[in-house]
Amino acid sequence: MATALFVGLGIWQVERRAWKLDLIARVEARLASPPVPAPGRAEWPALSRDADEYRRVTAQGRFLPDRAVRILAVTEKGAGSWLLVPLVTEAGDTILINRGFVPPDWQAPPGGEEVVTVTGLLRLPEPGGGFLRSNDPARDRWYSRDVAAIAQARGLGPVAPYFIDADASGNRPGAPVGGLTVVAFRNHHLIYALTWFGLAALSGYAAYRALRER
Repeated sequence: MATALFVGLGIWQVERRAWKLDLIARVEARLASPPVPAPGRAEWPALSRDADEYRRVTAQGRFLPDRAVRILAVTEKGAGSWLLVPLVTEAGDTILINRGFVPPDWQAPPGGEEVVTVTGLLRLPEPGGGFLRSNDPARDRWYSRDVAAIAQARGLGPVAPYFIDADASGNRPGAPVGGLTVVAFRNHHLIYALTWFGLAALSGYAAYRALRER
């Protein structure tokens, strides 16, 4: 019984490995593709993590800097925050833009924003929190990019069910540093599969020895 269970778990990990390798290949293809317009309202219901995350997209509109949110972040630049700012497109859609990393003492420059074009990676929300802490909207403390919670806290109304990680094309002195997205996937399924198959072999041998002794 145990042998069959271990074999089944090993086969499941082999299947998971094939799925993960296919996902990695699809994401690499998206990263190498030219940017496409960010999904509009009609496309929002069909978005999925497997099919859409890390697509290169572009969006044009005006920022709402007074509705910005800072998300705790640790990057190659050190500790600080991601700066998420709502962008209202010409079509009237609101999309949260992760403009990039800012240090703890960063202050937004005075003045408003004209129409801007943002290019970056489509990302799906990170509900709840991060760094082993839950988001606390009442205290304006954010640890993950939870689109729905941020929209509610900032009174944004309906927003796109994704955010965009801006790339480095908009970087300039004194501005948030974009282009720091880390694209990495854990893929230990082969090790797990070999472990389960090894346990299957051991349990099978143990069962064989027990039968012989009987």
